[in-house]
Amino acid sequence: MKRFISFLIAAFLCAGMLFAQTSARRTSNTAQSKAPSLSLGESANGVYRNPLFGFTYKLPYGWVDRTDEMRQDDSGKPADTSKGAVLLATFERPPQARGETINSSVVIAAESASAYPGIKSGAQYFGPLNEVITKQGLKAINEPYEFPVDGQPIVRCDYTGPLGSVTLHQSTLAMLLKGYVVSFTFVGGTEDEITELLESLRFGKSKAPTGGR
Repeated sequence: MKRFISFLIAAFLCAGMLFAQTSARRTSNTAQSKAPSLSLGESANGVYRNPLFGFTYKLPYGWVDRTDEMRQDDSGKPADTSKGAVLLATFERPPQARGETINSSVVIAAESASAYPGIKSGAQYFGPLNEVITKQGLKAINEPYEFPVDGQPIVRCDYTGPLGSVTLHQSTLAMLLKGYVVSFTFVGGTEDEITELLESLRFGKSKAPTGGR
């Protein structure tokens, strides 16, 4: 059986996003069968909810949702999302609209953990991810570190790099949950903006997204 890594989120540029895709490789049916069917979740009233992974994300007011487009293949047709998919892709302005500032972005994705032989934690996800990000001109400013959100064991790494005359800031969070690597990537023009975007991520059925923690 074939396996593949659906998406490694590398960087978000003012005109859009860059993804690194790997070629198909082999895995066993046993490894694939351990994970439940991937839930894409849904957005309603400005809030994205994913019941499988138990989190919500409150979309910034006025931002552009491009989730459906990011789930298409090169021909514009819906891609196979059974083993991995973008769960949410939202931008401050349309990706094709160029500007002089960073097009702040939030992308949440899930990939089958079977794509990473021997992976035991979210921290191990940053090995292959950092290789991709480095090629896009960004550099990690710290080692991956624990960054729990509402008690969930999540690992975070922060990046920065030049984009024209401005500086791009990116933070990616990753966790291993229910047979998937779930990643949350936030891009902005300042560290304060990244912090603000992070505050809209919540875990737990009884916790609604708010403007702050």
